[in-house]
Amino acid sequence: MTELSGGLTNRNLKITTPAGNYVARISSNKSALLSIDRQSEYENSKIAASAGIGAEVYDFLPEFGLLVIGYIDGKTFGADDVGKNLKSIAESCKTLHSAAPFVSDFDMFVIQQRYQNLVKSSGFRFPKNYHNYADHIIQMKRAFAVLDESKVPCNNDLLPANFINDGERIRLIDYEYSGNNDACFELGNIWSEAKLPRQALDDLVSAYYGGIRPEKIARAWLFALLAKYGWTLWASIQSSISDLDFDFWSWGAEKYEDAQKSFTSREFEKALFEVTRKS
Repeated sequence: MTELSGGLTNRNLKITTPAGNYVARISSNKSALLSIDRQSEYENSKIAASAGIGAEVYDFLPEFGLLVIGYIDGKTFGADDVGKNLKSIAESCKTLHSAAPFVSDFDMFVIQQRYQNLVKSSGFRFPKNYHNYADHIIQMKRAFAVLDESKVPCNNDLLPANFINDGERIRLIDYEYSGNNDACFELGNIWSEAKLPRQALDDLVSAYYGGIRPEKIARAWLFALLAKYGWTLWASIQSSISDLDFDFWSWGAEKYEDAQKSFTSREFEKALFEVTRKS
């Protein structure tokens, strides 16, 4: 049994047996504060596995916070790998997004508000001037509604390490935050989490939609901004409740700094306009 690195809300243990290799994901009982529903994670993981894009699911023991999945042997991505494999990643996302609907939904507008209420009621720290951007969030929500599109099953947390190339395709793992969502949230969050150059977002979105779609690129950019703003409070909560040896506050501060720059940039106004104009 070997502990795997990378988990920010759980421990991951690789279990090697004569019958095969498995991963035991052990979650904290505090994870519900982060809007993680372990039952939904289990059900959605099974759907992703059935689509051939997620790991096989073998057991779920909620009373122990334990999910047992298959170990995918392959190359785990870093940020550079994401940038070099945008077309293949787009194909893997389309495979997931074409799967059966998930049993839960994911809406970062709702989750950000939930995190905000929790930080306030629990006396956790807010980043300086965090509430100054409330009107920006309202503007984004209104702009998104103009060309609102149907939801698809999304992972919603595709950090570079959640991509594994098994030699045949890029697999998507870790369905803690999975739920039916806008595909552009998935794409924007991938770009944001890998900290890729601006052009990479255009390339990823264009690969996904099969051509240049300015309104989709703007939508993904705005969702990336919303994600950074929301995950900032996730980090505030984690810095107060997590038992893991990780500097969550600094992690969130970096996202918040990026979000502030985007909120006050010319691209914000441009994206608000373009996201409402169908190409």
